[in-house]
Amino acid sequence: MIPISLSEIASVVDGTVTGNGSVTVTAPAVLDSRQAEPGGLFVAFAGEYVDGHDYADQAGRVGAVAVLGSRPTALPTVVVADVQAALQKLAAHVVAQLRDSLVVAGVTGSQGKTSTKDLLAAVLSSAGPTIATIGSLNNELGVPLTMLRADAATRFLVLEMGARHIGHIAHLASLAAPDIAVVLNVGRAHLGKFGSRTAIATAKGELVQGLAPGGTAVLNADDPRVVAMRALTDGQVLTFGRAEHADVRVLDVTLDRLARPSFTLQTADAAAPVALPLLGAHQALNASAAAAAGLAAGITLDAIAKALATTTLSKWRLELRELDSGATLLNDSYNAHPESTLAGLDALAAIEGKRRIAVLGEMLELGDDSEAEHRAIGEYAVSRADVVVAVGTGAGAIAGGAGERGVPLADNDAAIDWLRNHLAPGDVVLIKASRGAHLDEVAAALA
Repeated sequence: MIPISLSEIASVVDGTVTGNGSVTVTAPAVLDSRQAEPGGLFVAFAGEYVDGHDYADQAGRVGAVAVLGSRPTALPTVVVADVQAALQKLAAHVVAQLRDSLVVAGVTGSQGKTSTKDLLAAVLSSAGPTIATIGSLNNELGVPLTMLRADAATRFLVLEMGARHIGHIAHLASLAAPDIAVVLNVGRAHLGKFGSRTAIATAKGELVQGLAPGGTAVLNADDPRVVAMRALTDGQVLTFGRAEHADVRVLDVTLDRLARPSFTLQTADAAAPVALPLLGAHQALNASAAAAAGLAAGITLDAIAKALATTTLSKWRLELRELDSGATLLNDSYNAHPESTLAGLDALAAIEGKRRIAVLGEMLELGDDSEAEHRAIGEYAVSRADVVVAVGTGAGAIAGGAGERGVPLADNDAAIDWLRNHLAPGDVVLIKASRGAHLDEVAAALA
């Protein structure tokens, strides 16, 4: 956060100061009072069950100097009618003050957003101080909170942007006007919310339409719906992927015994070998997206390749861990939809082991196609796993699709008991489901 007085914040967000308006905020804004930093801003929401204003004292004890909220608190407070709108106005103001020295990159897509964001953050960090979305905080609150972590020293700002309806990404892009817009794919995630892949494409294309003047769109050459987005901008377009016509092309992907990919990135005038410390062949495509965005930011291909080799991913995304039992856990429990589940199953199959077990929960928000999509995953899983465990009633069709190899279990407790009784040394187990299924609890019980 750039230093900004409470009076200035009030002016920016059309609020009223209660308390000392000369107090200066110098640290990031937070929603959780326990995460406040010295000099920080606590953003208080009055929810249905919890009122953040009641925690202003706690935020102050750990360092917050002010509050942005809808009523006065014990700390100096900017009082506004709409806290979310005020937070977004403040974020847009802060980034606007930094634009002379700041490059903003936005990343969206149906799957791979967080991994690509992490890869791109590694690339850009090699060239200058970089702020990037933490985890998957990619919504109407997470994006402005990330923006407010930028300060005068920040050279690159990487914003992951998600959407559940048309118009969401357009609004988020309007807050930051990205210089680089990365669109990864148009898949089936949130199909139940959008209704069609055409609608999903419209939503993802809003990031390209939101580019700052002179900005660059980075588009997936392998996805026709994404390539078509080049018509949404008059600016430069760079493509990535396996297609022969891609500007940044992935060649010669191989996997080691832990499913870590090595490959070559090729452009019209250069080539560089890359060895990723991540799991799954699909990460090579994500890396090519990050590489194209890095080129758009002025970084050389050789520097990009070196930086990609240092990437670490956000938690619960194909995390590999050896268990005390002698089995290997592949924890991909953060979220799931058909495309990402297929990629997780491919990674499971590529890891050396005696027996492969896929523990799969429900993939949410698939709409009318939900049962068919779950059954298709079960049918595919038997080509990648020796045993397919389907957890919860919503995942029952997975077990049906897996036939004799399918094991339907009622809930997470049943899955934990089954795994404790059946895992053996040398086994490799994948845990994958939508966030709402909470299969991270299963992974945690095994670790």
